[in-house]
Amino acid sequence: MVVTKDQVVSLFASGADLSQGDYVIRAVDVRKIYRMGDTETHALRGATLDILRGEYMSIMGPSGSGKTTFFNMIGGLGKPTTGKVYIDQVDIAQLDPYELAWLRCRKVGYIFQAFNLIQVMSCLENVMLPMAFAGVTSEDARDKAMEILAEVGLEDRALHKPSEMSGGQQQRVAIARALANSPAILLADEPTANLDLRTGEEIIELFARLKETRGVTIITATHDKKMLKRSDRIVWIEDGLIERVTTPEEMNIEVGEVH
Repeated sequence: MVVTKDQVVSLFASGADLSQGDYVIRAVDVRKIYRMGDTETHALRGATLDILRGEYMSIMGPSGSGKTTFFNMIGGLGKPTTGKVYIDQVDIAQLDPYELAWLRCRKVGYIFQAFNLIQVMSCLENVMLPMAFAGVTSEDARDKAMEILAEVGLEDRALHKPSEMSGGQQQRVAIARALANSPAILLADEPTANLDLRTGEEIIELFARLKETRGVTIITATHDKKMLKRSDRIVWIEDGLIERVTTPEEMNIEVGEVH
């Protein structure tokens, strides 16, 4: 099915399922070249990957491998130089800035390593903010934000500011904010990197629960062995290419080791 640029917002808004099979994201021969003067850096060299709806996928790779670039491409945070990235069969490279902003606001929830919470706002206001961009009334946004905060175990901290909360609590607020507009996809960049061991395990359990209760597709960029073990599939990127796609069982992940 061919979807034109003019149709995309109405198609997303209507909830139309344009997927063939059960893929929520498809990346096809994605290449990304960064140019500075006469110098070219090939961050991605033809990455192809299908991501299943409701899947818990982890992406890993050494520094400079293209992992972050690929992560950004499939989340709509950047556009490939060549190749295609589809979300529900809509080619996001064909979207204009308004349409792309619409997609980012409603289809994908972003969770950043550094939390990126607005420090002068309460945790409730941080969660309400994406809903304001989506045109939700303040009363409805407040009610929904409180429901989501209860879902992540923070309803009693709703009026606290980020500076009054622990790192784990701030990450839960960031997750709640990412869930504000009921996205189909959660994109999490090293979500446990700044957390202690116990708190990191709590966040991993929260992701697993959200996958089951909401059916949301979770994609993480991570090297956390505990998160890798909870993933359905693990993607290894090296030198701008997807070197392998495997399962935790096939990788024989043990504490401190990945084989």
